[in-house]
Amino acid sequence: QVQVVESGGGLVQAGWSLRLSCAVSGSIFSINTMGWYRQAPGKQRDLVARITRGGSTNYADSVKGRFTISRDNARNTVYLQMNSLKPEDTAVYYCNARGITRPQAAYENAYWGKGTQVTVSS
Repeated sequence: QVQVVESGGGLVQAGWSLRLSCAVSGSIFSINTMGWYRQAPGKQRDLVARITRGGSTNYADSVKGRFTISRDNARNTVYLQMNSLKPEDTAVYYCNARGITRPQAAYENAYWGKGTQVTVSS
């Protein structure tokens, strides 16, 4: 059983910063890629940023230069530092972790958190 729990969301003014955290716990054996996705009302869930176990990162064009993803492998935790927030960043932010539950598994499973609300006022 794997648990994914996000925290750090809130209501802020445009230009402010937030730092999201996501902790993965439970029976996962190893975690490969971790990432953040977001979904605004009436829209699809889109990738914000992701990071591999080795530290390689990828960002959506809309957040490049403003958001930074990082991880602490020892704590099975991924972070998203969000600076210079804009109203269009308003969404529910979901944490995703891909990994295996046993050694030499044939494929990875994807685990999702329940999301944390980020609201940016103008």
